[in-house]
Amino acid sequence: MKLTDIRDNEGAAKSRIRVGRGIGSGKGKTGGRGVKGQSSRGGVAIKGFEGGQMPLYRRLPKRGFHNLFARELNEVNVGRIQQAVEAGKLDAKGVVTIEALVAAGVISKAARDGVKILGVGELTTKLAFEVAGASKSAVEAIEKAGGSVKILTAAASQA
Repeated sequence: MKLTDIRDNEGAAKSRIRVGRGIGSGKGKTGGRGVKGQSSRGGVAIKGFEGGQMPLYRRLPKRGFHNLFARELNEVNVGRIQQAVEAGKLDAKGVVTIEALVAAGVISKAARDGVKILGVGELTTKLAFEVAGASKSAVEAIEKAGGSVKILTAAASQA
């Protein structure tokens, strides 16, 4: 076998149908669109249309609620922050902000609307936090270690 002998199996690659190329092709003249009517013309947009019947997307009940003003927060546990401090990635003397957590690799660079501290794990280092939110258990753990938490307002965390 030579390199020039390599080719697809018979029928593996099907050639596309060239529409509207003369009546002898079998798909000429109207080009498979039939005769007259909305769908025979250009600019047709009838995706959800069901011939006047109430469309499925309107027949089904709507559920739930989407809050337009909801903030998308990165969530970090106090145990993960303690690991970063012990590894020397996070400065214990400075203020822990979203920028500091991104620089330490605790959260990804895809920083959302802010950071919320959660209380899973144990914190032994005294740290000062400036974050968008913190759970009750996280605030208790931080204050127990001698640290402080400053909750930023929505406008201040986006600026």
